[in-house]
Amino acid sequence: MQKKFLTNLGILLFLNLLVKPFWIFGIDRSVQNAVGPEDFGFYFSILNFSFLFNIILDFGITNFNNRNIAQNHQLLNKHFSGILILKILLGVVYLAVSFIVGYFAGYDSKQFYILSWVVINQFLLSFILYLRSNISGLLLFKTDSVLSVTDRLLMIIFCGVLLLNHDTRENFKIEWFVYTQTAAYGLTALIAIGIVIRKAAFRKLNWNIPFLVMILRKSMPYALLVFLMAQYFRIDAVIIERLLPDDTGKLQAGIYAQAFRLLDAAIMISFLFSVLLLPIFSRMIKKNEPIEDLTKLSFSLLFTISIVAAIATLFYSTDIMQWLYPHHKDEALAAYQLRIDESSQIFKILMFGYISIASTYVFGTLLTANGSLKVLNIIAFSGVVVSLSVNFMLVPKMEAVGSAWASMSAQSITAIAQIILSFYIFKFRKDFRYFAALAIFVGGVYGLGYLSTLMGFAWQLNLVMMVFLSVILALSLRLLNIREVIKIIRTEKA
Repeated sequence: MQKKFLTNLGILLFLNLLVKPFWIFGIDRSVQNAVGPEDFGFYFSILNFSFLFNIILDFGITNFNNRNIAQNHQLLNKHFSGILILKILLGVVYLAVSFIVGYFAGYDSKQFYILSWVVINQFLLSFILYLRSNISGLLLFKTDSVLSVTDRLLMIIFCGVLLLNHDTRENFKIEWFVYTQTAAYGLTALIAIGIVIRKAAFRKLNWNIPFLVMILRKSMPYALLVFLMAQYFRIDAVIIERLLPDDTGKLQAGIYAQAFRLLDAAIMISFLFSVLLLPIFSRMIKKNEPIEDLTKLSFSLLFTISIVAAIATLFYSTDIMQWLYPHHKDEALAAYQLRIDESSQIFKILMFGYISIASTYVFGTLLTANGSLKVLNIIAFSGVVVSLSVNFMLVPKMEAVGSAWASMSAQSITAIAQIILSFYIFKFRKDFRYFAALAIFVGGVYGLGYLSTLMGFAWQLNLVMMVFLSVILALSLRLLNIREVIKIIRTEKA
């Protein structure tokens, strides 16, 4: 299974690193710069608002289905037609709840218009993820890898046409960005459903109320987990926009979005690990196969990435923000500098929270595969309490920076709890030499980061040298063991 994980991780990372950085830094960033921080903050707040109710769209079905199909391939044909009906019904409920809550939150007509399109996009995205859970559950990782970048590739084409044209770029509207997402998600959903229909030998929809109730009952713990995690991960921008005065709220949400966008980019890498790990862990646990080596391997890879990314922001966050977000044409120079300073500070805090997020994508995924949903939900609930408490305490005083501290606090507490629980349940060995290597790596990367700032070259070159030397350090400490990886790929049976 380690061979299957490594080879398919390589394919998945290659495709995503080929497409998604261009999307994030070429398209998404260009849209933020074209419309300005206030307009993008307006959209970003509504987007995060829509995420709060994703529990209704998915109801934990995707994670339940991925684990279930991975362990019981023969159930795909039986489950697909019933779940398809259920997803449509949940989409209708999601639409109604989003508009009702939006009404009581005081949304105006423009906010409702954008919300309506965002709700459609969230339904399509949730539908794609469900379809992909069937494909990855069958361990068809190469097909799933291609689908994982299809929507972004289409959005690059659609948005690229608008951004490359001088007239449309100068008059770019945030609504256009939302429309291109709808088109890209819609086309990707059609491709994915065609693949699943063929694999499931689908013939007709099966309206079976007892079956739908059974699926809802079994997926309920997954649904609660998704709901709670969405609250402490996505609620920050909503609180900023709602808690602060109108114009200030939109601007601060936009500033938060600048830093969060880069965190989101880093999370994509961690998420790719979980896409592979959930079905593989599920199958290994069912077969009573040892999972400690795979857990250690995946954690070492993500820990190395997250530590380097987090410490790099300590020394280069301002440079990165100035490079990504130039002065907007309608913005005063003093306001621009303040925006960069705030987003740089937020970026540092969020990226240190990324260390915990990366750990969650290993240990949280392992616990999900094991079916330890009750305790995971308790941990997630504690994350919600911490997030809301810190947000309401700090946002009125520190604005968006306060939300960044809330995010890091919630992520750190939940990650530590998941790691402790995993060691307890799976009786992992306490390898103190390995723990010492992790500590040495953290200190070494910090030292390399500091030394890189003294080199006197352009900051981009200094940063590249820091990353390169950090990889060498990880190899020397055997956190990244190339020889072992090659051995696994050559000798282990899939």
